Amino acid sequence: MIQDLLTNKKYLFASGANTELRAQRNLNRRAVLLNGALVGNVRTEQFGVSARVYENGVYGFSSTAEYTDETVKDVLQAASENAAFLARHAGKGKGPHKAMAPNRIVTAYDLNDVEQRTYIEFIQALDGYIAQKYPDLMSRTIIATADSMEKLLCVSNGSDGHSILPRSYIYVVMTMAGADGQPVELYEVVGGGYGTFDRNYTKPEDCYAEIDKLYDRLRQKAKDGVYPEAGTKTVILGGILSGMLAHEAVGHTVEADLVIGGSVAGPCLNKRVGSDLVNLVDFAHTAFGQPTPLPLYVDDEGTAATDAVLIKDGILVGYMNNRESAERFNMVPTGNARAYLFSDEPLIRMRNTAVLPGKSKLEDMIASIDDGYYLLDTNNGQADTTGEFMFGVTFGYEIKNGKLARPLLDTTISGVAFDMLKTVDMLSDEMIWASSGMCGKKQPMPVGMGGPAVKCRVNIGGTRWRPCRRRARTRPRPTSPTPSPMSSTWTEASSASSAPCSTSSSP
Repeated sequence: MIQDLLTNKKYLFASGANTELRAQRNLNRRAVLLNGALVGNVRTEQFGVSARVYENGVYGFSSTAEYTDETVKDVLQAASENAAFLARHAGKGKGPHKAMAPNRIVTAYDLNDVEQRTYIEFIQALDGYIAQKYPDLMSRTIIATADSMEKLLCVSNGSDGHSILPRSYIYVVMTMAGADGQPVELYEVVGGGYGTFDRNYTKPEDCYAEIDKLYDRLRQKAKDGVYPEAGTKTVILGGILSGMLAHEAVGHTVEADLVIGGSVAGPCLNKRVGSDLVNLVDFAHTAFGQPTPLPLYVDDEGTAATDAVLIKDGILVGYMNNRESAERFNMVPTGNARAYLFSDEPLIRMRNTAVLPGKSKLEDMIASIDDGYYLLDTNNGQADTTGEFMFGVTFGYEIKNGKLARPLLDTTISGVAFDMLKTVDMLSDEMIWASSGMCGKKQPMPVGMGGPAVKCRVNIGGTRWRPCRRRARTRPRPTSPTPSPMSSTWTEASSASSAPCSTSSSP
């Protein structure tokens, strides 16, 4: 737990300015086996303190990797001096942010940082199971990851907070020879989610059923897979893909800083962007009476986190804001300002963004389609601020005469989000969440995304897609923009790119 050296420094906060003082520790753990060989073994920690001061419409910021009484005073003084200098020379004539009720929000969690050998021994047991049961695989990769963000926050106007956000996951990647002898790959996130590794994974045997399911799907794909017919088709997007759509193609366009930068959502506020069935919310910490995949109770500006309703009955009704943009758009801030490291300033970021479920049964949705596709898994995708998107699809099925038919080989789907959402005519009554990767936008950030099965029309490609590495990537399964399962760093491209964010499905 981070020792509190901040609360007793409030007397140093600059008068008449909004001040945020934040201590933060990020832990990352990773172990990788490739065909039984340990090829990745990483433990990192980043810890420090930062201060940000808002005065006359501008911010002063300072940070350091040392955490003592003296360094806390130093960053606070430096941020105050930076703000005062900028206020004199670049000030915008604005006063402090609107006042918020003072509060203290604490989310307690017993953060057990297990030894590295715990990760290694666990995935070695899984690798032994796969090697013995499935000798026909060309290759197998197993990745154990865990990360956590602990933050201690003191602010002059808003809620102080102490939060811990731990996650842990295991990825299994399998490759098999296809009917033409070429390698066919599929992967799955096996268990995991919010919480430390020791809580999410107790026995390797608990993972066997999901591994078996992954192998069965891969075998279907390798033996009988076909490419879909290219063109505009009626499809059902599984919850993983509808979650990616919610985050990637819609969510980023309604982040207020990107709206100010010219996103398609600017002129669409209070206008129809989807059918009456479409509702989209960025949830803070609770959804449908249950905790969200990654619950957030206070953001890094001291705003208590509440849900941000973005689309209601097909109408775009709101944006995701920080305190400054909320004042600009005359909206209520809902706690979307987040920073990844102690040395980062908070940006407007998503938390748990989802399309809300409908009332249809999946089997009825499938039965309603004579000729189309049921798309289940993705490896990555990209989108820009126009809402135009392209997602890779790694597994799915043909739908013929209302029944599932042959499995699909890798392909793509594309479209413009606000056009595609207007074609939605059925939503399933079941939700699927994903939270195992990182969203980019200058800084990586753990996020959750989700949705029901969505019946709509999209453009579907007919060939295997190789993602362009020059553009941003994001994804829903691990929700991270990883080009390779062997990569030790997950991040999306900078928002300076024409594709400000995206989602990659590979672990």
